[in-house]
Amino acid sequence: MHEQRDRDPGVGEREYRRAALPVDITDGAAEAEAVAFVCATCGVSLTGPLTRLPEVPEAPYYAWWDADEPGPSPATVPSGCYAIETEPYGGPLVVAQEPGPVMPRHGGHFNVEGKPLVSQGPRGNIVINPDDARGLELQHASSACCGATPDGGMNQLCACGTLVATLCSDCCLPYELHLSADHVRAVRP
Repeated sequence: MHEQRDRDPGVGEREYRRAALPVDITDGAAEAEAVAFVCATCGVSLTGPLTRLPEVPEAPYYAWWDADEPGPSPATVPSGCYAIETEPYGGPLVVAQEPGPVMPRHGGHFNVEGKPLVSQGPRGNIVINPDDARGLELQHASSACCGATPDGGMNQLCACGTLVATLCSDCCLPYELHLSADHVRAVRP
């Protein structure tokens, strides 16, 4: 409540949230120091301590079509780590001029008319191993055979009811969780 009253009216919401972060996760020096992520709305812990990687790793190869049971691929980010996604990720998806990957670590995606799509979702998401998340609940999922896709945008709710992340867990997609930089804060554990 005091935040709102004491806030500089000339500062935009995104800039205000970034300025309010107790830990600057965009600073390269912070890479070696572990941070935890909490909901920016209620402050509940969403992860344990995580160490920053210099970039999001490539998704490991996984022959999902040969799997005995459907389920998520191996995680893109190792447990205990996080990385910052520099490209747009998640919904909305918009028609592109040329075919290409719809978003990082995903193949091409086309609308019902056969036109290529690309993500215009947010940049700066914090990518973690989904198994490192705490207390999140699936809100909705875009259609998939056995898991959630990022096509519809954020799909993970904090206990307070705030959408805070996008889970990608379908068998034929990279297994990763994207915490929204606008909806979480980094804190020192």
